[in-house]
Amino acid sequence: QVQLVESGGGSVQAGGSLRLSCLTSGFADSDFAAAWFRQAPGKQRVFVAAIAPGSSTSYGDFVEGRFIITRDNTKNTIHLQMNTLRPEDTALYYCAADHWFADVVRGKSRYWGQGTQVTVSS
Repeated sequence: QVQLVESGGGSVQAGGSLRLSCLTSGFADSDFAAAWFRQAPGKQRVFVAAIAPGSSTSYGDFVEGRFIITRDNTKNTIHLQMNTLRPEDTALYYCAADHWFADVVRGKSRYWGQGTQVTVSS
């Protein structure tokens, strides 16, 4: 059974940084894609970043080079380094994973974590 557990959220002032982590379990190997999505209160879930098994990446347009997604296959963990945070980055951040990169990017993953809250104050 695949499970995803996010951590690393918190409160930070504008301009600060946070590093989110997604610990994965249940995949037979590292041949899966993973992504981060976020959802602010009253808004739709939005794609943030994704990483393929071979570590190629994709980002939402609003990221503008501020975030970096990486994976550590030795620790079954996906990271999202977020720099130069803005108040509009405040949201619940979810980790998602599945075998097909296209599905993951489109938000069609079968597997999702419970989310970690990020709050950025001005």
